Amino acid sequence: MQRVSTQVILDSRFQKKDGTYAVKLRITFNRQQKHYTLPISLTEIDWLKSQSIKAKGEHKENQLYFAKIENKANEIVKSISDFSFAEFENRFNKKPSKTKDVFEYFENYIEKLKSEKRSGTADSYKCSYNSIRSFFNSKKRKKLPFQEITPEWLQNYENWMKETGKSVTSTGIYLRSLRTMFNMAIEDNVISKDSYPFGKRKYVIPAGRNIKKALKISEIKQIIHYATQTEAEEKAKDIWMLSYLCNGANMKDIALLKWSDIDSSKITFIRAKTARTTKQSSKPIVVMLMPEIKTIIDKWGIPSNDQDDFVFGVIEKNDSSEDQLKKTRQFIKTTNKYMKRIGEKLELDLKLTTYSARHSFATVLKRSGAPVEFISESLGHKDLRTTENYLDSFEDEVKESYQRKLLDF
Repeated sequence: MQRVSTQVILDSRFQKKDGTYAVKLRITFNRQQKHYTLPISLTEIDWLKSQSIKAKGEHKENQLYFAKIENKANEIVKSISDFSFAEFENRFNKKPSKTKDVFEYFENYIEKLKSEKRSGTADSYKCSYNSIRSFFNSKKRKKLPFQEITPEWLQNYENWMKETGKSVTSTGIYLRSLRTMFNMAIEDNVISKDSYPFGKRKYVIPAGRNIKKALKISEIKQIIHYATQTEAEEKAKDIWMLSYLCNGANMKDIALLKWSDIDSSKITFIRAKTARTTKQSSKPIVVMLMPEIKTIIDKWGIPSNDQDDFVFGVIEKNDSSEDQLKKTRQFIKTTNKYMKRIGEKLELDLKLTTYSARHSFATVLKRSGAPVEFISESLGHKDLRTTENYLDSFEDEVKESYQRKLLDF
């Protein structure tokens, strides 16, 4: 039997316009070679880095991906008793059979998210998966067909969540993830639309109670004038204020902010949350570079001659998506820790978190008379209804002043 060899190579014969080359799987049999293009292209430098035993970050991820492809190819070669390129191609390109199991859909989608370096979203779906799996495990079965999930099943899951002390908010998040699996299965023609258990007169996903998340402008003033006791407190306060002043930018957007995003008059960035999910070109968030914002950047930014470097050094260019996620979460945790202390010292009713900065930005603008359309654009929302959910209600004194206008003859 002739030996079949497999190897992942960089096809340096043809350079693309962006300076990269296609990465291919090469199969050699009876002195014949065939190449199968992989969904990735690299520069020669990046290819060499992916081959190094000291590969890190995305180079390490590429290295592991290439090893996985080659292992798959070798397993297929071993399984073919009478090798032919046609049979190899058939097995190598064969798509997995459609499954009607909810958990397999979750697992495949989570892997897809990880491959796209969307680790945070993958973690969120993993939490939903674990919760639904825990509920289902009481039945001592491994597979959960879509057809078994009925409005009654969903209501039983909601009741189980309540009994185990889980919040309405968590229940809603997990069930929305499950609903996404249903929508994907319908799109794949795995199940029919008639099997869809969500919606009016079926099962409605519970929504969390709208808890006050925004500060009054007078409370913002207290934070600004608060005299910090330590450098850690000072940095947390400045980062919180930066979020508030930069259109309620979340901590991931601040961590991802590059020097190239900043010019002499404004900051321009794409929200990380919507950069991959929107079907159309993402509209950039534009923040005018107020003196207060520039002061914070000058104080805590790490100067660099490389415009692609991250401003605050929370993450680094060579970090893998998992490392970026860990570092960003620690950044949020540390900021929240010291902002909570500041809020307690100021005796504010609202617990200060990085989340409250975004809501406060939206609500203060609303109370100042800014149009909802402007607030929505500033937040980077595609739907005005999403913006409305962010906006807190008016204070009692504002309501009373409007009511008095009813008798203002």
